[in-house]
Amino acid sequence: MDNIVIVRGGGDLASGVIHKLHRCNIKVLVLECEHPTAIRRTVSFCNAVFENEMEVEGIKCRLAKNIDEIKRIFEDGDVPLIIDEKCEILDEIKPIALIDAIIAKKNIGTNKNMAPITIALGPPGFCAEKDVDAVIETKRGHNLGRIIYEGYAAKNTGIPGDIKGYSKERVIHSPTEGVINNISHIADYVEKGQIIAKVGSENVYASLSGILRGIIYDKTYVKKGLKIADIDPRKEELQNCYKISDKARCIGGGVLEALLNMCFIKNIKIFQ
Repeated sequence: MDNIVIVRGGGDLASGVIHKLHRCNIKVLVLECEHPTAIRRTVSFCNAVFENEMEVEGIKCRLAKNIDEIKRIFEDGDVPLIIDEKCEILDEIKPIALIDAIIAKKNIGTNKNMAPITIALGPPGFCAEKDVDAVIETKRGHNLGRIIYEGYAAKNTGIPGDIKGYSKERVIHSPTEGVINNISHIADYVEKGQIIAKVGSENVYASLSGILRGIIYDKTYVKKGLKIADIDPRKEELQNCYKISDKARCIGGGVLEALLNMCFIKNIKIFQ
């Protein structure tokens, strides 16, 4: 149980980080909440909360309930995930690094006292040097994946990335509060105006025609305005539903660089 890196969050961007670190033979323990709200579930390790295990591009993540199960999963060469929203596992495991990849758009408790090395994914909420050792830029553009050692990441615009001329239209938010019942599934082709889900008694309509790239887990309780689905207008990009995004890979590279650099600066051995 030495040289463990803890990653808070298992959504699609966090999974790009987890996948990158695991591929580099770094032991990663994932902490998740009880009801993850990731929509790109086919590339999100947090789906293990619902399905007990989740495989993303050849890497398997398995749900653990205690320290013994975490150890067994590590021994099997897989990635353990445990439900621990408040980081209570830190009383039993002392990681060499803690990475906040929750993407909550605010700091919900991560600080430099949690581990010898602390890294957070933007957007704002974390001040590099003050709250954590480094912040990784998550806004698309020239600085995506850049390591920030002092100050904040760029402000969140709330505008999704442009795909084939569509931006805000790609993302669907819950029209009301209630339990979602999915009608369509990830990787389905949907037409604009098609009913893809219901929240309570209200219909959720496809905002444009394309591939349903992501939709929140069925029977999840959602609040009004929560992002619940994502459509890719490129019908030919079906395979992207099952691949880590370019954005997640870039951010994962930034985290890896920051982690190795901080290990060198602080004289911490990350590999046994």
